[in-house]
Amino acid sequence: MAGGSIVEGNVKDAYILTSRLIERLHRRFLDVVKAELDRLGVEDINNVQTLILFNIGGETLTVGELTLRGCYLGSNVSYNVRKLVENGYLMQERSTHDRRMTRVRLSEKGLRLIEKIDALYGRGAEELERRGIRREELERTNQLLVRLDRFWEGQLSQLSLLR
Repeated sequence: MAGGSIVEGNVKDAYILTSRLIERLHRRFLDVVKAELDRLGVEDINNVQTLILFNIGGETLTVGELTLRGCYLGSNVSYNVRKLVENGYLMQERSTHDRRMTRVRLSEKGLRLIEKIDALYGRGAEELERRGIRREELERTNQLLVRLDRFWEGQLSQLSLLR
């Protein structure tokens, strides 16, 4: 590697690959969700909207809370929430304390769909185990991903201070 040691280059190359894999894995998982929706014959919702529903689960959230909770690649959460309300997957209500704020929760239709998506997660977990990927390995991976998330959050803070 030009301008650095081999060790630095190896870490940099691994870091670049990790960031690319995270993006690819997210897109691939969205493809899996889309394939499941197709298999179920569900046509009035897309894969990103399905993950939004799954992230809401049994809770009542504001759009801001929902945005912080999930990773919705290239999507406008407010637009997707509006579509989910229109298609009967979400119920939306204005806050009694602040009329500008709305809260959303799943309708019966939304709850039925996330039960099916939860089954998809269950089948995936069983298949991982059959292929020799154990809970402990996933937990170590998750710990590393949390550390990367904190690192990137710190990078954002540092870069914003340099402005």
